[in-house]
Amino acid sequence: VLRTIDSAELTDLVPAAYRDPENQWFGLSLRARPIMVTGETDGASPSSYEDLASDSHRGQICIRSSGNIYNQSLVAAMIDANGEETTEAWVKGLVANMARKPQGGDSDQIRAAAAGQCSIAVANTYYLARMKADNTREADFAAANKITVIWPNQDGRGTHVNVSGAGVLMHAPNPENAVRLIEFLASDEAQNIYADVNFEYPIRDDIPLNEVLAGWGEFKADQLSLSVLGKNNAAAVRLMDRAGWK
Repeated sequence: VLRTIDSAELTDLVPAAYRDPENQWFGLSLRARPIMVTGETDGASPSSYEDLASDSHRGQICIRSSGNIYNQSLVAAMIDANGEETTEAWVKGLVANMARKPQGGDSDQIRAAAAGQCSIAVANTYYLARMKADNTREADFAAANKITVIWPNQDGRGTHVNVSGAGVLMHAPNPENAVRLIEFLASDEAQNIYADVNFEYPIRDDIPLNEVLAGWGEFKADQLSLSVLGKNNAAAVRLMDRAGWK
């Protein structure tokens, strides 16, 4: 479907973990998926994804459905880190700890936690940042300010991240211009737009963070090659289905 892109600029700017090994696609922004808490958890707050399956968090977790690609990618990364058998047991524990049937998007998990329906949410940071940056939506602004971001697995592999990215179709009629567009999206100008307009993390570490993102501090991101997430996706979906994640 995609062609290999020959661009020294892109291979120089985009870290190897966030692009296809054969340069058929390039990540352009990072989407971190940490744990978010309200400060009202029973017992210690989770410090790792593995902790989400602990019995101490029974009935406390809000997370969206297994049909969501963010969650499928998280489970795919867990398979790489811990193996399928251990990850399936983890998913069963996570399901047992859900405060409600999975529903809605990431913003809905944050709203539910702020409303007291759960005390732990799993969501991408840019959803929280959008809510926190817009004080004209009073309910969402208030909800966001009840939430604390926890960067999981900082003593190990790091926090799970995914990307938005782009590639060029094999039969694209204007491949040269398509590559130029992708190169622009990796440039200083566009990377700042990703950070300031959509509240995503720039793919490059030399771009200043939006002040909302900077307020959550630095974190160690998982350096797993994202190509592995695609390879593990089918296994992740089957595993989630067996474990009862709706």
